[in-house]
Amino acid sequence: MEHKAICVVVLALSLVLSTLVQGRSETCDVTPSERKNCGFPGITSAQCAARGCCFNSAVRGVPWCFSPAAVDKNGSEGDGDEEDCL
Repeated sequence: MEHKAICVVVLALSLVLSTLVQGRSETCDVTPSERKNCGFPGITSAQCAARGCCFNSAVRGVPWCFSPAAVDKNGSEGDGDEEDCL
């Protein structure tokens, strides 16, 4: 029974966090070589999400828990430090 309760809590947490992330102007679509570490060795997907970070373990040798990329109002990715030149 305890295992089921933990699964339900993790699922609920994932749903809440995914809802929050959808309203933010960030994306987890980050090239593996450009990922900035947001976790620690052995971090779980739930622990990573609790930090507000992205988790993807599909590529070895790069951080699995990483910071999301910022997206400006035009939908392009960037770190927010760019200036428009006129």
